[in-house]
Amino acid sequence: MTNETRRARIAVHKFSSCDGCQLAFLNLGEPLLTLAETVDILHFAEAGPIDEEAEVDIAFVEGSVATSQDATRLRGIRKRSRFLVTIGACATAGGIQALRNLHDADEWVSGVYAQPEHIDLLADSTPIADTVKVDLELWGCPVSGEQVLGATKAMLAGHLPRVDHSAVCMECKRQKAVCVMVSQGRPCMGPVTSTGCGAICPRWQRDCYACYGPAVQANVSALATHLADTGMPADEVARRLLFINGHAEPFRSEGLDWEARVIQRSRSEGEQG
Repeated sequence: MTNETRRARIAVHKFSSCDGCQLAFLNLGEPLLTLAETVDILHFAEAGPIDEEAEVDIAFVEGSVATSQDATRLRGIRKRSRFLVTIGACATAGGIQALRNLHDADEWVSGVYAQPEHIDLLADSTPIADTVKVDLELWGCPVSGEQVLGATKAMLAGHLPRVDHSAVCMECKRQKAVCVMVSQGRPCMGPVTSTGCGAICPRWQRDCYACYGPAVQANVSALATHLADTGMPADEVARRLLFINGHAEPFRSEGLDWEARVIQRSRSEGEQG
């Protein structure tokens, strides 16, 4: 990947996010220290080194594009990086802040700030791939530190890693976890969500919230109908689909469809009243 005169260079950049994916990287602990012995981490503000203008072999990006400054800075990072990797739901799908894409962002800002004209905010919160070319997307809220480390090692060896997009249900089987949807009737998103988390929520008797984005060939429509058939109100079905990775297809289109049903029902009830 690199010539013999220098070690590989890595940068970790933050955009609009909560820093959780950077913390997942830091929480690797000893393996991260071992990695730092073989590569030069030139920019990683959460960990200490700051050199945002550095040219690197791998640039990890956390967070979504929310301002015009974000977009300009991101294009510069792309030019100075051989590989650009998005880490986490915000970078890959706009994140929770993409919920504002469903409404009038200017109206929200005006309701919060006394001088909204000073707020640099784009109309939508968008994934990194909507602005620049992305070489690899690692989903999660937060991303798995082990997955980031594995991807780093693969790229340092000269190739992109294979990312498993099979459903969380497959991981539950591998982990011998009892299905919370079948045994407890919980509204689990596992059938349509990519694995990567190790099925941590179902293994602790919690339903999946789709942190790792849509699984390959996810039948979101069928799951949404099932949730509604088991008693979940239409507005709650929409919220489940549009929550963490609501900007990602097919969650977005199906979620908007269920939200439209809620609006239509509300109008019908109003006319009848």
